[in-house]
Amino acid sequence: MSTVLITGASRGIGRAISTHLVEQGWTVYAGVRDVADAPPGTTPVELDVTDATQIARLAERLPASLDAVVNNAGIVVAGPVESLTPESLRRQLEVNVVAQVAITTAVLPLLRAAGGRIIYMTSLSGRLSTPMTGAYNASKFALEAIADAQRVELRPWGIPVTCIEPGPIDTDPWRTADDLIEENRAGMSSAMQTLYGPHLAGLASTIGFVQRTASPVETVVRTVDVALRARRPRARYTVGASAKVQLVAAALTPTILFDRVSARIAGIPARIG
Repeated sequence: MSTVLITGASRGIGRAISTHLVEQGWTVYAGVRDVADAPPGTTPVELDVTDATQIARLAERLPASLDAVVNNAGIVVAGPVESLTPESLRRQLEVNVVAQVAITTAVLPLLRAAGGRIIYMTSLSGRLSTPMTGAYNASKFALEAIADAQRVELRPWGIPVTCIEPGPIDTDPWRTADDLIEENRAGMSSAMQTLYGPHLAGLASTIGFVQRTASPVETVVRTVDVALRARRPRARYTVGASAKVQLVAAALTPTILFDRVSARIAGIPARIG
């Protein structure tokens, strides 16, 4: 029987992966902030990914050997880069990058013992940066870089490192994207709201389209299953037809043209004033 630690397992992609692996006979250690939120059939592990004390004790609450860790926990800090406070940017990087590295480091001795593997839930946003999500993009770009370094560093121990790169997925973050925009607007100064009002309106107008075209969560679950079982997992798995098309389009399109297309899709005006 295989063992896996999944962070951010209480909802969305993490919960779906946990449920699927339990059904497949895995022993799933579900990293959750509140043990009451752990998916049925999993072993709850109280884990706030920004709590250094909990991370330091993580190995004590897991088996002596671990077959895999799926670093899934993450948050989205949205808004124009100019409007971000240093605190909000730090939190974005703390949760999506620093915490992922800290958790992986904490369980690496257990992975070595089992000949296990590491999976980072990155994103299409770790390959393509888009307006109004610069902080989130930065965190996912950074996680991809970490994975590339570790993939080579850990070769002597035979520990594969894989990135799963979903495009928009039909889970809570996209279902509640309208709320995220309003929260972001409320957190901006009046001056920033005035400056970036057209950007926010444009972003709101694209949400419905993205929600309608988001891939089902099962596409990510299947991909993670493949990455966990593959004898030689790939470095990257891009999830969703839309994500794959966007990567190809970005590679073939001159930057100046791609920027114009991105601005148009995001509803950003060509000129203000």
